Amino acid sequence: MGKRSLSCMLVGLALALVPAPALADSHARIVRLSYVEGDVQIDRNLGQGYEKAIQNMPLTEGMKVATKNGRLEIEFEDGSAVRVTPNSEMEFTELALRDSGARVSTLTLKQGKAYFAYEAKQKEDEFTVAFGRERVKPDHSAHFRVDVEDTDAELAVFKGDVQAEGPSGKVEVTKNRTATFDLVAGDKYEISKNVEEDPFDGWDRRLDKYQQQYASAGSNYSYPYSYGVSDLNYYGSYYNVPGYGTMWQPYFIGAGWNPFMDGAWMFYPSYGYTWISAYPWGWMPYRYGNWAFVTGYGWMWQPGGWNGGWYTVPPVVNPPSRFVTPQPPSRGTTTVAVGRGPMSNPLIMPRHMLVQAGSAGWGVPRGFANNLGRASHEVTQRGFATVHTDSSAGMSPSYGPSSATATPGSGHSGGFSGASHGSMGGHPGGTPPHR
Repeated sequence: MGKRSLSCMLVGLALALVPAPALADSHARIVRLSYVEGDVQIDRNLGQGYEKAIQNMPLTEGMKVATKNGRLEIEFEDGSAVRVTPNSEMEFTELALRDSGARVSTLTLKQGKAYFAYEAKQKEDEFTVAFGRERVKPDHSAHFRVDVEDTDAELAVFKGDVQAEGPSGKVEVTKNRTATFDLVAGDKYEISKNVEEDPFDGWDRRLDKYQQQYASAGSNYSYPYSYGVSDLNYYGSYYNVPGYGTMWQPYFIGAGWNPFMDGAWMFYPSYGYTWISAYPWGWMPYRYGNWAFVTGYGWMWQPGGWNGGWYTVPPVVNPPSRFVTPQPPSRGTTTVAVGRGPMSNPLIMPRHMLVQAGSAGWGVPRGFANNLGRASHEVTQRGFATVHTDSSAGMSPSYGPSSATATPGSGHSGGFSGASHGSMGGHPGGTPPHR
């Protein structure tokens, strides 16, 4: 081993041992902006107003999101999710941690429409949705939709039952029922014995199915929290690497790839600059654990231990000789792009993409064809990949050149459907991808 390689390895190991800045303290929490499509704006509570939102941004108390011609999803530590439709505004009024360890989340939907899939994995947790003068505080798992207009608001329940409390008292709304509140008449309400289909219901169901299906797939590794697990299982495989233990590696990466090629540095009060990954799976591997360069394998992520904090940038172990350790900007509060910037990498397949069965490689970049390997898939020729467009709400997502979405599936190569080559997520403990 050369002196430079040894030096880089020692620096990486030293970084892994030094307590890194974390996005948490005893009472502060972060949640994940897990899906961004179209025009989505965010106010980071810095006094700078709204700016463009970025997938994988940490969201903290006091922040606001606003959708124009766009939509988004937010993931919470326990796997709960909130999905916001176009022309909506929401504030994260409270994201805190009690002394007991209970999580307190209060979301205020000021206008527009949002879906709430609450998991209720800890009885002590408090999850509140405020709209108009009403507050919904489920104490068990529930899935519901809230729509706030100028003169009225609707609460529709898909799963479980919830209770709204406001000027008209407590209102019980059970599964497949809708409560309509008159906002200009003291919140007087009516309950309908049905839930009318909304154009965005299909979108919400697809994202919910994705989370449910892939949250438990892949490795048997036990994570300290749930958000981001689905993306790891969908986008990569786990391997038992000698000397390292359980490690994870994304699909569709080349020999020259490194985990910090594309993304951005974003400033957060009290924490400084934080690395935001451009990749759709880029949440958990950048919030805890470490990245290691393993000879013969390439870059891999090692879950490691968890001390209750959140890395602003994860430690790097044993980097190659020419690798430059990521360094945040020294000052300022602006967002600083790196590489292709904070947009999804066009050479990384987005989640929800359905690839037709057939022969691999037709109409797809060489990087895709190389990594599809033994799996037999056909990609219809239209940009990098053409799939079924999401027309449920009259919108077409933009994932790089493909501008398409579809539903998740199974298959050997990163969760693509249409092939019978094993279960989603590859084969844990198997041979690392051929390069």
